[in-house]
Amino acid sequence: MRHVASSDAVMETTPLTEPVFLVLLSLVQAPRHGYALLKDTEALSDGRVRLSTGTLYGVIHRLLESGWIERFETDDTSRDKQSYRLTSLGKRFLQAELDRMKQLTRVATARLRSREA
Repeated sequence: MRHVASSDAVMETTPLTEPVFLVLLSLVQAPRHGYALLKDTEALSDGRVRLSTGTLYGVIHRLLESGWIERFETDDTSRDKQSYRLTSLGKRFLQAELDRMKQLTRVATARLRSREA
């Protein structure tokens, strides 16, 4: 399959995996540590997605390397929890994915409606 791209090619043509999408979406609201991310991603998916800690920390590692999230210092020093927050770059990629999903949904809805007529 060949994608036709504009100037923001990477943003527009690279679909996010569901775990990445959910982690980014979770961090829109507030910085979170790992356990809070696990619980929030589960809540965002109505319990359908339950990330293992290995999957979560793999996602976190990739997002940190790409600059989409960053470590965030918190006042909670009880257990050396690492917290993370969304960067402006991460927010742009999340918005690009939402736009891509909206476009696909519009096309699919129109196609299904025309099929019913």
